[in-house]
This record gives sequence, structure tokens and C-alpha cells, in this order.
Amino acid sequence: MTVSTAAVVHLKPGRDKSLKRWHPWVFSGAIARVTGTPNSGDTVTVMGANGVPLGLGAYSPHSQIRVRLWTFDPHQEIDADFLATAVADAVASRGVPEEGGPWARRLINAENDGLPGLIVDRYGDHLVAQILAAGCERWKEEIADALLAATGCVGLHERSDADVRLKEGLSVRSGHWRGVEAPELVEIRENGLRLLVDVRQGHKTGFYLDQRASRARVAGLANGREVLNCFGYTGGFGLSALAGGAAHATHLDSSGPSLALAERNGELNGFDRARWSCVEADAFAKLRQWHQEGRTFDLIVLDPPKFVESRQHLPRGCRGYKDINMQALKLLRPGGLLVTFSCSGLLEADLFQKIVADAALDAGRRLQLVDRLGQADDHPVLMSFPEGAYLKGLVCRVQ
Repeated sequence: MTVSTAAVVHLKPGRDKSLKRWHPWVFSGAIARVTGTPNSGDTVTVMGANGVPLGLGAYSPHSQIRVRLWTFDPHQEIDADFLATAVADAVASRGVPEEGGPWARRLINAENDGLPGLIVDRYGDHLVAQILAAGCERWKEEIADALLAATGCVGLHERSDADVRLKEGLSVRSGHWRGVEAPELVEIRENGLRLLVDVRQGHKTGFYLDQRASRARVAGLANGREVLNCFGYTGGFGLSALAGGAAHATHLDSSGPSLALAERNGELNGFDRARWSCVEADAFAKLRQWHQEGRTFDLIVLDPPKFVESRQHLPRGCRGYKDINMQALKLLRPGGLLVTFSCSGLLEADLFQKIVADAALDAGRRLQLVDRLGQADDHPVLMSFPEGAYLKGLVCRVQ
């Protein structure tokens, strides 16, 4: 099936600079007019004010990102073959991990792999996909064919249940899609750990694969330390710390079901039950309570959810990041380590570092920056699309 490109999106004068640098988004404010009547997800030609075509993209009439570019070659044909090639190239670029057992990796990272709005993670022999934009929604069945052909996986599950779909005029959707239905929990291996992943109801596609390298880094820092895994979800950072020789790890999260899975993961790996515990509570309130009680730790991991969903939320999100980092710093013993993250793409790395520095001042702690962390290598960032570098991490030492 081939999509007609009869519709043309004409840009205002001077609004073609980002596209000439191969940035894949066209915002509604950059558009002078649209000729033709494209439907949601249809392919359109994007044309500069001088009449020169700049590329082909998927049209989204409900989104502020009105067009997401498939290609900057206006002579390319957007069809099932084009998508199959893009999927196969992305999958091949990941290779096969050296670790044995059922492995997990991100196979398609949206715009960064030339497939705007498409996230695909592999858990063992099952794929989990998120379709977050109108273009991939338009081509979803062709994409499913390509994914199963390129990977040889037995099943495909859909988790298109993110609120961002509403901005695209799409309803949320989740459930079995193709092939063998995924079990309630899929077991994977990561850095020598056995982990159970809930691909049906868990966060995102079930697990935060972008933190794989950072979890290994924490394992290397944890030997002999008492560790707090804050916003611990299903235990990834805390379990990594235990594997690295931590004396004790505490998983703190507000979700009982997530902590129940953290318990199962701890038992699955055979860790002595005396070495770890789970606490169900609001992180902000619990850290304050522990400070009042005089409790301290040697290593604290802060991996909170996204605090900044839009630019108007940036000031409030910054306050949230400052508060949680300040509370954590108050709990660290001298020489203790803070491993802190932000997954808010709208919060730039320099600003995040400044927030942590200000938190240290307010906590009365002198803080050294030891290392910077980011998303794992299966989450590549297209150099012309800096928005792809959303995950920022800092390893800091209290003096």
C-alpha cells in the first residue's frame, strides 16, 4: 500500500532552518498553509517558502507537532517496503548481546531510528510496542509485519496507553496484538540478574531499559554500602546494588504492586532476605521522616518519574527535583554517594546540574560531581534531534 503525497505543507519564510539541519519536526506555527486535504497519519510533502521540497512526513492535524518527517528525500516513496527497511536497519544496529538467557533491549527508539513516534522493546521472545504518533498509527499493521519478520519473535504486545496519544488525536490502547500472547510476567536477564517484567501493566513497556548501564554503574559503587533505592519500582537499582556487594538495600516506592514484584525479583536471585527490605510510601514524605529520625545511608539512588510534562510545568518540576535531591542529601553519611536522575526531556542537563548544586547548598552539604550518566546504548540519539537525549544522571559524592 502506498500513501499519496498530493497534500503539501507550505512553510512560512524563514521556518525551514531546522529541517535543513535534518530536525524531524514541523510545528503548527511554522506552517503558512496546507494544500490538499490530508487525513491523520497521511504522508505529506513539506515545502519551503521558496517552493523547494524538503522531505516527506506524517501529518497530524491535532498535534502541535503537525508533521513528523519520515525522510528528507522528497523523492522517496513511503510504503510498506520503506518501513520494513527502517525497522530491519534499526533491529540490526542493536546486534545480539553477549549475555546469555532471555535478554531485553530497545530495538526502535522513535525519531532517533527514523520511525517517529514508535517505541519497540524486546523482552526475551516477545516484543512490546508503543505507537505514539499519527504516522505510525496509520501504518501500524505494516509495522507489525516488519517487526516480526526482522526479529523472529513469537509475539507482539501493544502498550499504546500513553497520554501523549491524546495530543495526536488518538485514543489510548493496550493489549495483545500479534502471535503468541505474552505471559503475565516475562523473565529477562540483565547484568547477570534475573528479572521479572510485567509487560501488560508495568510502567512504559514494562521496564526501564534505558537505565541498564546505570544499574551496572551502581553495582560497581555499592560494595559494603547501605543503599536506598528511591522510586525503586520493581527493584532494578537495589538488586544491582546487592549484586555488587551492598550490605543492605532498601526499595522505596509508593506502589505496592511494584514492590511486590521487587520482592519476587529479590527472591528469584537468591539474595539473603536480611540484606534487603521494601518500604511503601511517598518518597518526599518518607525522606523527611527519616531525616527527623536521624536515619542515614551510604548510597542513594533517585530515579523519579518525569516531573516536567510541558514547558509550563518546568518551574514546578524544577522545584520537585530540588526538593527530592535536598532531602536525599540530608540522609547521606560523609563520603556517601548520590546517584540522581531526570528523565524530563525539557529539563536541560546544565539546568539539572544547577538544581542539584542548589539542593546541596540548601542541605548544607559540600558535593563533588564524580560522573555523568545517560541512557543505555540501545537508546541512541540522532545528532540532529537533541530532544532524543532525555535521560540525565549525575554521580555525586558528599564530602
